[in-house]
Amino acid sequence: MKRRTFGLAAMVMLAGLHAPMAPAANTDPIRIGLVLDLSGPFAEYGLQMQAGIKAFMKQRGDKVAGRPIELIVRDSTGPHPDVGKRVAQELLTREKVDILAGFGFSNVALAVAPMATQSKTPMIIMNAGASPITTASPYIVRTSFTLGQASDVMGRWAADNGIKKVMTIIADYAPGADAEEHFSRAYRAAGGEIVSGVRVPISNRDFAPYLQRVKNERPDAVFVFLPSGEPIIAFMKGYQERGLEADGIKAIAAFGADDGELPALGKSALGLISSQIYTPAHDSEKNRQFVKDFKEFDKHGLVPNFISVGAYDGMALIYAAVEKLNGDVSDGAKVVEAMKDWSHESPRGPISIDPETRDIIQNIYLRRVEEVDGKLVNVEFDKFENVKDPGKM
Repeated sequence: MKRRTFGLAAMVMLAGLHAPMAPAANTDPIRIGLVLDLSGPFAEYGLQMQAGIKAFMKQRGDKVAGRPIELIVRDSTGPHPDVGKRVAQELLTREKVDILAGFGFSNVALAVAPMATQSKTPMIIMNAGASPITTASPYIVRTSFTLGQASDVMGRWAADNGIKKVMTIIADYAPGADAEEHFSRAYRAAGGEIVSGVRVPISNRDFAPYLQRVKNERPDAVFVFLPSGEPIIAFMKGYQERGLEADGIKAIAAFGADDGELPALGKSALGLISSQIYTPAHDSEKNRQFVKDFKEFDKHGLVPNFISVGAYDGMALIYAAVEKLNGDVSDGAKVVEAMKDWSHESPRGPISIDPETRDIIQNIYLRRVEEVDGKLVNVEFDKFENVKDPGKM
């Protein structure tokens, strides 16, 4: 009996030695390469994204599915595709990141897209708004917006609210072309007339000759799309100085002025109507918490805007995909697949990812600049729900 018991025990031990072992959980960091604008005239884009990302990670922690999240940041310096490609290449080859994210400008995102395809790396667009971006690579998913969404809504709203003739002024780059195309198409389809339009260099700060042309043509409104920051500030100041508001010519915009820009604009911003995805005055508990957490990490006196919200939601999307895959991000195609059909309650309201286009579906809000308790704010007064990118419909 003793010999038999010993023999059985030995067989069990030997069998245990040959039994397959459960794979150890991967606890290596998930490396996210952030391509951000952190220097030059558009440095606020990158600062907004950083604060939005940190606000999300404060709420959700720096681990997901048992794996730490490691952020590797590179400066793309603005709308410079050559710089964007160089820093993205460094993140992919030297840093061996699992996911690329950020991208303030569409031309940079479009330049990097083939690299994401070649390396099979998921690429999360947190700001760039040109409609074709998600078609440039099957590895791209967007959590920001498209200019078509906001511009199409503004075109429909303007035509339905007594604005019969419009002149357009847009920045001459991919998002500006998108804004012009989708506003004009929706506005004309609803019965409006575009009397003329001009495209100005993205770096332009002198709008005097263009505004004089508006004054001479006397449309009901001027539709404008310009990068946030100095361009929109210069435009609105010129609009008031030339007396266009006094002439009854409304200023309408896709995106318009952020709340952080309103103090610099002063009363020249009053009455500006814009279509946008977000305002920090949005009435929800989720947004109030986001604004509070954003301010904790912002060291530059910024006001949270659509850029920081796009970055916040980009991180939410990444975390959700990692959780769905139990921490395995080794296959980029599977990561992208896990992101399709995702839905989320954002500080801006409900959002989701269109599984067909990998683009965001969201509410677009109509806002008017008003003075509330002695402070200029963008006040939401209407909304269009669950708006898809019209460029892909």
